[in-house]
Amino acid sequence: MARNVEIRDAHFPGRAPIDAYGNGGFRFADMSHRGSLLCLPSGIYGWEMTEEALLDVSLFDRVLAEAGDFEFLLIGTGSDIRPIPAPLKAALRARGISSDPMGTGAAVRTYNIMLSESRPVAAALIAI
Repeated sequence: MARNVEIRDAHFPGRAPIDAYGNGGFRFADMSHRGSLLCLPSGIYGWEMTEEALLDVSLFDRVLAEAGDFEFLLIGTGSDIRPIPAPLKAALRARGISSDPMGTGAAVRTYNIMLSESRPVAAALIAI
């Protein structure tokens, strides 16, 4: 008899450094994840984002919901750096979040350093 399979959103309930990135995903906490990630104080979440997609405010709802739990958001924009659109920058700023776009590799490295220093940081990382 077949059992029902429950598919849930990808979520790691805690903070962890990113051990590796590339090939369309990330490794962290002895696990691997294909696709993009949101690294927030409440945990690490799978994120439906690609390099081709626009950085729209609606894609940052989970980030905005945790405003107050962190001060810095590193946005790994993929292989190339791209600016944060004005509406997204304004939404983050209105909630007291300082944002910085950079390539995903640089964002991962910076996130790991800030996390190790116990700084109030989060990251939105587009898989490359």
